[in-house]
Amino acid sequence: MTDAEMQFFMGSAGALPLYAELRRRVLELWPETEIRVAKTQISFRERYGWAFVSTRRMKRGCAGPFINLSLGLGRRLDTPRVFAASEPYPGRWTNHICICSAEELDGELMDLLSEARLFALTK
Repeated sequence: MTDAEMQFFMGSAGALPLYAELRRRVLELWPETEIRVAKTQISFRERYGWAFVSTRRMKRGCAGPFINLSLGLGRRLDTPRVFAASEPYPGRWTNHICICSAEELDGELMDLLSEARLFALTK
């Protein structure tokens, strides 16, 4: 993990293990993934960004350490995991998921990450 990634979690140190596990799984499946750290989010990208991590509280009830994972997809996800979704452009949905435990980094979530990655690669 880079210094920039570590510094991103300075105010949310409890969320770092969740991010570290997500990062590990992403790079294990897609080692070509580039990670970009900005002031408010960390992006997983290849040609375009396909998943974005933040620590900004966007959902009530997401208590304790958490990360928000935003996925760019061609559809609105129909799952209780998504606490908010928007369509900033026709046919382009941003789906927001609050992750509060490592158990939530399961097969379903990895499938959604794969879908987001493929969607970004077909742009």
